[in-house]
Amino acid sequence: MKALLRPNPAWALAPAFAVLLAFWLLPLAHLLVLGGESRDSNGSGYWQVLSSAQYLGSLAQTCVLAVLVTLAALLVGGIAGVFLARQQFFGRSALVALLTFPLAFPGVVVGFLVILLAGRQGLFAALGLQLAGERWIFAYSLAGLFVGYLYFSIPRVILTVMAACESLDRSLEEAAHSLGAGHWRVVCDVIVPGLAPALASCGAICFATSMGAFGTAFTLGTRLNVTPVAIYNVFTNYANFAVAAALSVVLGAVTWAVLLLTRRLVKNAGTVL
Repeated sequence: MKALLRPNPAWALAPAFAVLLAFWLLPLAHLLVLGGESRDSNGSGYWQVLSSAQYLGSLAQTCVLAVLVTLAALLVGGIAGVFLARQQFFGRSALVALLTFPLAFPGVVVGFLVILLAGRQGLFAALGLQLAGERWIFAYSLAGLFVGYLYFSIPRVILTVMAACESLDRSLEEAAHSLGAGHWRVVCDVIVPGLAPALASCGAICFATSMGAFGTAFTLGTRLNVTPVAIYNVFTNYANFAVAAALSVVLGAVTWAVLLLTRRLVKNAGTVL
């Protein structure tokens, strides 16, 4: 009798599973099926995507942009995060808050800030007009999109690295110094390997965010050849739901594969260590 009255822990998962089923699994299943539909002689949405140089080029360009943003964010944010975690100085808290403040901005606001910086009436345009007699404009190109993505990727790296630095064993660094290792040797052989799992995880998040970010790209211009904008154009301008669904599935599959690979690499690295 007591066993019957004892609460089943599985019931605690029921609300989460219901939400997952209604708002994720069912729409995802419909998206997968929709991408395979064929409404004309061009074939299914997946075939149109995989056989189109335009869509494949857009996906490749999106991947390259995401990789460059990730590498730049890890480099800049990693150095800044280690410095902020190890150094104590006046105004440190205010500086950390200022560096991580972009996380509060949506993509549209980030795009608008890039336009104010490098748009037709931006600061770089005014500076170029004074120095070279011509406006320096790059907000509406991939360079502007790179700056925008980097803008909200660096704060994520800084926060992650600062948290990871707190768990590093400082005695390993002291031991390396006592054995005659120089500063850069300690950084390469002790600090970077210790931060590698955190950097890999954060890099995967930055990559996934850059792959799927739409608000910034849409604000800077719908002519940018990146996959989120391509999905919007196909869906809105041409009402081609099959191709839009196929592009979404392919984009999600590439991003998911990178996240899965990173997770396995971090797990294997943790097992080795």
